[in-house]
Amino acid sequence: MSDTVIRVENLAKKYVLGHKQESNKTFREAITNAGQSLVSALNPRTKKEAEQSRDEFWALKDVSFEIKQGEKLGIIGHNGAGKSTLLKVISRIVEPTKGSIRIKGRVASLLEVGTGFHPELTGRENVFLNGAILGMSKAEIKRKFDEIVAFAEVEKFLDTPVKRYSSGMYVRLAFAVAAHLEPEILIIDEVLAVGDAQFQKKCLGKMEQISGEGRTVLFVSHHMGTISTLCDRVIYLSKGQVHSIGLTEKIVKLYYSEMLTNKSQDLQKLRLSGFGKKIRFLDIKLLSSQDGTLMFGQPIQYELTIWSDIDIDSLSIGSSFFSSNGNCVGALFSEEFSVRANTKLTLQLVVSNLNLAPDSYHVGFSIGFGQKEGMRTDFDIVIGKPVFEVIAMQNSEFHIANWSVSWGNIVFKDVSLRIEKLESNTSSMV
Repeated sequence: MSDTVIRVENLAKKYVLGHKQESNKTFREAITNAGQSLVSALNPRTKKEAEQSRDEFWALKDVSFEIKQGEKLGIIGHNGAGKSTLLKVISRIVEPTKGSIRIKGRVASLLEVGTGFHPELTGRENVFLNGAILGMSKAEIKRKFDEIVAFAEVEKFLDTPVKRYSSGMYVRLAFAVAAHLEPEILIIDEVLAVGDAQFQKKCLGKMEQISGEGRTVLFVSHHMGTISTLCDRVIYLSKGQVHSIGLTEKIVKLYYSEMLTNKSQDLQKLRLSGFGKKIRFLDIKLLSSQDGTLMFGQPIQYELTIWSDIDIDSLSIGSSFFSSNGNCVGALFSEEFSVRANTKLTLQLVVSNLNLAPDSYHVGFSIGFGQKEGMRTDFDIVIGKPVFEVIAMQNSEFHIANWSVSWGNIVFKDVSLRIEKLESNTSSMV
């Protein structure tokens, strides 16, 4: 159709993964490995087997969709789902392995800090360089120059090489250039998370304006609140494939619903390597919300199920909260409790007065010795579950608490942990 500006058909992208050996720890190991490498190089059969041992990874597979002119399309999915790869392929940064992409119009991409900037050039020079890359004349760039600088708020640093810019300055100028040089299609990755809240709000307003002028916006984010505010439709990617595509409200609810209904065995994928041996989490549930959304200031309640192979008199549950950009914004430890060997415990952890700013969050939980033991030893650490979204009430004011990001500091108030039930089971655990 004439109003279709991007058509993606059966798109696939394959990477070949090589396996790198760990660095040698001893001189003897270095000599041994060097000898093995020499044998492999001289032996065609060994070399062929080594080549065959390389893994193929399909970052994208059979992806198809269309985007209309003036549409604001969000792309969501878990880490490794293929979101950034899809944007790179659409932006012509990487070539697809299979399939086709048809694009009508000029594309401006902002995929990571410093995309398209030359570090040795000044901010002023990079504005003109980016404009030239987009196919604009010098006169066109000059006409937009003052507007770009005012939006980016980097007037004092215009004649400074951008390699000296902070990440926030980089993003402000890069977004200003990409948005103001009038591309027909604007592609933005999670890079805006580097900027402060005020600048992010400014960027969202600009993207709304761009869409209102009939231009198209593709936006990748883990922040479902921003996706819901900006986007008309959403593509949900999972393992490199289109899981679902549709109206924003429907797809965001589906995304959170699947996150919250993960089975307990999924904790193994979220568990830090080397933990989860003698005492471990069996299940983690968010009880205070059915759809994964919480109103600002609402208490948060979890149900935690743990299993212990050993007797411990003084245990503590640790809980850390991570915002959509991955920063730890708060941590707490429960009061101490005891657990007997071969026992399953179900606990309830209630956090009041949380006052997290509107954003999407994931949580990390740990089990360790209580504070009386002096140095904490963690038996199990799981990061990434559950996920929830904090929403501000209409016309409400909110603030971000001055959290300490140090692990081990108790920064939440009015925290309570109750042992809801105690079950002994010696036969069903592995």
